[in-house]
Amino acid sequence: MSSGLEPIRVLLVEDHPLYRKGLRVLLGEVEDFVVVGEAVDGRRAVDLALELQPDVVLMDLQLPQQSGIEAIRAILAAWPDARVLVVTLFQDDDSVFAALRAGARGYILKDTDEDDMVRAIRAIAAGESLFSGPVASRVLALFQNMRPAAPAVFPTLTVRERDILVLLAQGRSNAMIAQELSVSVKTVANNVSIIFDKMQVADRAQAIVRAREAGLGT
Repeated sequence: MSSGLEPIRVLLVEDHPLYRKGLRVLLGEVEDFVVVGEAVDGRRAVDLALELQPDVVLMDLQLPQQSGIEAIRAILAAWPDARVLVVTLFQDDDSVFAALRAGARGYILKDTDEDDMVRAIRAIAAGESLFSGPVASRVLALFQNMRPAAPAVFPTLTVRERDILVLLAQGRSNAMIAQELSVSVKTVANNVSIIFDKMQVADRAQAIVRAREAGLGT
């Protein structure tokens, strides 16, 4: 009995014949899944993905002709909306993050049980991301350890102007700044004027206050 839903069209990319057959059999037993193509190497995977434009590409990483990572990059470069789910034996950090950087939407291991495999494919088809337990833990740890980049302070200033502003905020005179940076006093004075214009301040005192409020020179 039909569910009335549009089938989820899947492209299998797997060079191991027994595992590929197992996936084909598994997906064939799911009512709203249809396998629209199979590739056994990376180059063929790219060609079929662009030709068939399936809802989900199941991509192994270790492939002849062209690696799975290279194939993902090539597919996404030509078809940015492609949804790729990596299915692999590898769970090392290099493999996981290379796949994510290439554009994979999910990453699961080949020993994933059948129900979880089906859920993963549905999730990727729906535009979500999904990772096997061990992989999810690594990805979560990466993001927890990442710190957001601090926004640039006074982004219109050049590196030299920022250096001068730091010394200015420390209370240095133009002559002291010139000696510190091995430039002429005139060069410092010209840069100070430019700094005032870019910071939209009237004088040295206002520049120092703003710089210190931004954490410079303290």
